Amino acid sequence: MTDHARLSPGDIVKNRRGKDEGTLTVVIALEDERFVLVADGDKRRFDRPKRKNVLHLDPIGMSSAEVASSLRETGRVTNGKLRFAIADAMRRLEADAEEKGE
Repeated sequence: MTDHARLSPGDIVKNRRGKDEGTLTVVIALEDERFVLVADGDKRRFDRPKRKNVLHLDPIGMSSAEVASSLRETGRVTNGKLRFAIADAMRRLEADAEEKGE
């Protein structure tokens, strides 16, 4: 089983294909074993998520517990929470890169 098969709502992923290549988004729903819905709270809001093939996404190993719990409890998440989760992940990735000297 690959990493792509283990995606769950709240996971933060990097887009590998499409016009949004290289950007971070949050998985908000699983459609089936091949497709997920992602949003970033800015260009892709919660109300209009992007349907993405899981093979076109790279899991970065981070997840937002706040987004996941909000989706579990209410079935919705605010766009502000999505933006905050992505900004937090970017800060953590930059801190890791500085630590490693990249």
